[in-house]
Amino acid sequence: MYRKGTALLVVLFIVMIATIVSLGFLSRSDTELACGQNMLIRTKMDYLAESGLEHARGLILNPQDIQSETWSGAEQQQLVSDQADYYDVEVLKLQERSYRINCESYRFSNGQTIAQSSLEAELWLYPCIGLWTNSNTSLSGDVSITADVYCQGNLFSSGLVDGDAFVGVLNASITGKQRSLTELSLNWPSVEIEDYTSRYPVVVIDVNSLTNTAFGPYEPVKVCYHDGDLSLQDEVVINSMLIVNGSLTIHGLDNLIAYNKNLPALFVAGNINVIAGSDIDITGLVIVKGGVQIDGRLDIQGSLFMKDDIIGIGDLNITASGSKASILTWPGGETQNWSPTAGTVYRSIVRK
Repeated sequence: MYRKGTALLVVLFIVMIATIVSLGFLSRSDTELACGQNMLIRTKMDYLAESGLEHARGLILNPQDIQSETWSGAEQQQLVSDQADYYDVEVLKLQERSYRINCESYRFSNGQTIAQSSLEAELWLYPCIGLWTNSNTSLSGDVSITADVYCQGNLFSSGLVDGDAFVGVLNASITGKQRSLTELSLNWPSVEIEDYTSRYPVVVIDVNSLTNTAFGPYEPVKVCYHDGDLSLQDEVVINSMLIVNGSLTIHGLDNLIAYNKNLPALFVAGNINVIAGSDIDITGLVIVKGGVQIDGRLDIQGSLFMKDDIIGIGDLNITASGSKASILTWPGGETQNWSPTAGTVYRSIVRK
């Protein structure tokens, strides 16, 4: 016979065990819920860091929209939600076509960072056209092109082409690959003389020859314009866009045309002729509606877009620069960004 109260003790014991087990389940559920919430926040931070990379990529592809092609920290801090989620982006330029992007995303609450994620990526501008021709092109052995090349006809070169070639027929040594013309999605820059002379203050060059002369820098940026053929003799420095409504001849030494943001460096309606023993350095986009004859030295940091061929036995050196060759255009009267860069490639993305 059981003593009185035994059944009650058994029931209480069973209830206690059930309570302990239930509390264990509740504790594990709370822990799993907290882990799930943490995982959700971390996933959001990871995606937010990737958004920062794409933000930087968009600005690198459209340098017209920013003051500097490199930046850091608070210059590009973005608040992206009501929960005080941020990302900070830092961009460092490694080479003319290569950038390192650091992006840190984080959630800020009660004066503390409660979650974060960091990415480091190397971005390569590709393709980035340094030389564009619309006809058969022959390059001498004194040509050095650190860029991708587009040639509407056949490309023959005994010089160095450090990049890919978008070409019909290739007979040249290149470090990259031969590509089909149809693989490039890039239009010829829509540049008309009136677009620039009507939008910017203009300095008219009313002589046919310049020697030991400097133009600019100006504020606001101005355009130097000459109607007819123009000759640069010696030590001519132009710190604004030069428009020649004719042909341009380089006769002397130490000539320079400098880069101006969002403007082509040089627009020539005719031909460019660099005489033997002469030289010129140009930073920015060069557009030639005719051809180029080089018997001296022509150095371009930017891009050379030309309708006809390159001839001559002089030195031609082109280093592609997407940031310096990017301009504003007005096709159909609407402002548009134009760049010689048709895309980008992430060479590496590392989560830190």
